[in-house]
Amino acid sequence: MKDITVIIMWPSDRVAFHKSLQSLHRLNARITSIVVMIDSNSTSIKESNMPSYSFPITLITVNDVNAGECIDQTINQLASSYVLFLQDSMCLSPNVNSEFIQLPDAVFVLATNYVTPNNIPIQMPLFVCTAYMQQQTKFSVISTPFKEGLLPIWLSLLEETHKISKKDCLKQARRNRSATSLEKERFVQKHQSNAITSSTNKPSLSVMLANYNMQGYVANAVASCHWQTEPFEQILVIDDGSTDRSYQQLLRWEKQYKIQLLHKKNEGKAKALNKLLPYVSSEFILELDADDWLDPDAVSIITTYLMTLPQEIGVLYGNFRRWKQRDNNLLYKGISQGKTIKDIHDLMAYRFPLGPRIYRTSMLKKQGGFPIIEYEEGRLYEDVAVLKQLFTTSPFRYQDFTIYNVREHPESITKKENGKWKEFLRTLNKKSNR
Repeated sequence: MKDITVIIMWPSDRVAFHKSLQSLHRLNARITSIVVMIDSNSTSIKESNMPSYSFPITLITVNDVNAGECIDQTINQLASSYVLFLQDSMCLSPNVNSEFIQLPDAVFVLATNYVTPNNIPIQMPLFVCTAYMQQQTKFSVISTPFKEGLLPIWLSLLEETHKISKKDCLKQARRNRSATSLEKERFVQKHQSNAITSSTNKPSLSVMLANYNMQGYVANAVASCHWQTEPFEQILVIDDGSTDRSYQQLLRWEKQYKIQLLHKKNEGKAKALNKLLPYVSSEFILELDADDWLDPDAVSIITTYLMTLPQEIGVLYGNFRRWKQRDNNLLYKGISQGKTIKDIHDLMAYRFPLGPRIYRTSMLKKQGGFPIIEYEEGRLYEDVAVLKQLFTTSPFRYQDFTIYNVREHPESITKKENGKWKEFLRTLNKKSNR
């Protein structure tokens, strides 16, 4: 009986793709069709060089931004009873045949433990009941920064009683040991290795985010706050008069991601964050940019450091993990290692934005929030202005942790305005000398 649609996701190259196809031959009697989701930058896999099979093969172009929507649309249109997934350069192991691919009663997902070329264990969904997928959490809601994480993260959200696991179902057609693939795998592993829990006996922590025209990225930022292994006390989001569709997206996710959402006319990030500040009820508040995202264990790691933070410390900070947005894909660039700030000169000479910035809420509120300086009416470098003001009354604490991911892209305000830094410093110093 033909009852399986095979979905091959973003195969890495033509050789690996053909090996994935060849590995399916033991299931030919059950396959109705194959859907191949190729990366938008791929040039090696085309309809013109598709092999000839007795069932249709459909190509769909996908990128990091629209991957979740593409998967949802494909799953919703399927008439087959089951879906079999292969991703990147995965192939079925020789022991996988029609008898092997079965689901017991009341079980809807066959998963497999898979060790990546970088020796990171990840659990992948292999064989899934189509009707079950159509009823579960949508892939577009998961909204990961890179499409390679969608399948394993979706699997980690399912009820354990709904899935079984078998070993040695997959093998690699190609060994990808790049730094980018390693960091993506580590991100996924964090999602799968930690159950969602409530923190106990830890200081309370919330997150605040100001959005302006980041429709391509803000979903990743907000979703990363929601899918935490320990929950934030509050997820506070304000839209600063966006003219794209990002505010409409936030309205859609307001209930799904359990966020407190505000909206105002565009006046710049400092004024936007100040409007959020009165709503903060937690002891500490983390600032997240709308084009960045957090690791899933961010709350857990940060609150562990906050437990021993001296009362006089106004800001806790660590390191940045940097990514470059190239076309529709993310490339890993490395860790920007933080350092201890001893005096105001160290602060103003810091070689990259100090962060991630976790403020003690009472101190931030006491100083009146983010200062609105004359230069650009507080629209640029609001982080430097507030840190300089806070540093005059309280020391900062550096800890060696990395949970914050910075996305470098052409639309970044800081990227566009980096030539104004010296002018900003002159204005800031003039204000300090009055």
